[in-house]
Amino acid sequence: MKHSYSYMQGFNNHFESEAIPGALIKGRNSPQNVPYGLYAEQLSGSAFTNARHINLHSWLYRIRPSVLHEEFKLIKQTQFLSAPFSDEFTPPTQMRWSPQPYPTKPTHLINSIISFAGNGTLDTQSGSAIHLYCATASMQQDFFYNADGEMLIVPQEGALAFHTELGVLEVSPGEIIVIPRGIKFQVKLLNEKARGYICENYGLPFRLPELGIIGANGLANPRDFHTPVAAFESQTGDFNLIAKFNGQLWQSSMQHSPLDVVAWHGNYAPYKYDLRLFNTIGSVSFDHPDPSIFTVLTSPSAHPGTANVDFVIFPARWMVTADTFRPPYYHRNIMSEYMGLIYGVYDAKEAGFLPGGASLHNCFSAHGPDAEAYDKAINSELKPEYYDNTLAFMFESRQIWKLTSMAYNSKHRQPDYLNCWQGLTATAEL
Repeated sequence: MKHSYSYMQGFNNHFESEAIPGALIKGRNSPQNVPYGLYAEQLSGSAFTNARHINLHSWLYRIRPSVLHEEFKLIKQTQFLSAPFSDEFTPPTQMRWSPQPYPTKPTHLINSIISFAGNGTLDTQSGSAIHLYCATASMQQDFFYNADGEMLIVPQEGALAFHTELGVLEVSPGEIIVIPRGIKFQVKLLNEKARGYICENYGLPFRLPELGIIGANGLANPRDFHTPVAAFESQTGDFNLIAKFNGQLWQSSMQHSPLDVVAWHGNYAPYKYDLRLFNTIGSVSFDHPDPSIFTVLTSPSAHPGTANVDFVIFPARWMVTADTFRPPYYHRNIMSEYMGLIYGVYDAKEAGFLPGGASLHNCFSAHGPDAEAYDKAINSELKPEYYDNTLAFMFESRQIWKLTSMAYNSKHRQPDYLNCWQGLTATAEL
């Protein structure tokens, strides 16, 4: 059984699931005695006094309460970083990276995370960060939760099973999963290795964008988002709970698995979405629509219409515009764009932009098709064309993406990226 799920403003879904019949009681959230001797625990993802339509919380009925663990101790590490990010490694230069290689020793997803860029501050709960993961092992004794931000995870290679407090969700390339702040989970590899991208959102939770004049239908549909069915484990032993808190990693020992929630209800839960179900909206006459028309999820800022961070995709789709330069036009804009490629070829960069790779075009840094794509676009006979087997995405933010030293100095950064435009010569006959 699957449940639809949405964070859309003004549309507050409530879900419930139980792994054992009768574990989920009706009418009371925290009765004097919970069935089966379980503990009732509320998980709040928003302020208690938030308006009803954006108030996020769930009730969990678990074998042991979450307070059963030892003292947290700091983990010294330098690769999973948080805001504020330094300005030192962020020139306005357009940049591109080849795919991140896999580690040579067994490394689970959390330990494989390398921070790429970010913005904002944790103290004000604004901004976001971009991370990469390259995992070669499943998590066994380790569990993780993130108190700093929710995690939007975009697999590029290899399928993953996310065992969360509220149940299990499996995701493959072409799908995404969002883990809200504070929810504990463990990641199992379903293939030999797995690679992908993470957007860690410090701001307002991701939600569906408003459709405006598009109307009732289009883009991502609420019915296609799925939350997990309750599942639990009652294992005892030596386990580690890793927490990302206040920009650092901490570790505590515990004697049981924290994935012991037998039943739950509420609207604060992990969810997944198949990007291939996105209902693409585009022009059927002329001109190229703005990329905002491809927004799957948005984290709003305090400024209406300006996102803290948007998650945008460029999926398989028809292109039918007449007398139009069909690739993305040359542009400079106030928003900062980090782009990744999940599979296939991106139409504006047919060479050099590889699955698992990335590009960064920060605020007002000019970008657009390379010389080869430009020549092809202006000389091709225009007819209806289906862009097949392609899936690119963009993390777009109102704040500049500030690079980490690891990203700027990476040997996988392509030093010749700017050369892709050098073939664009002056052809005007004036």
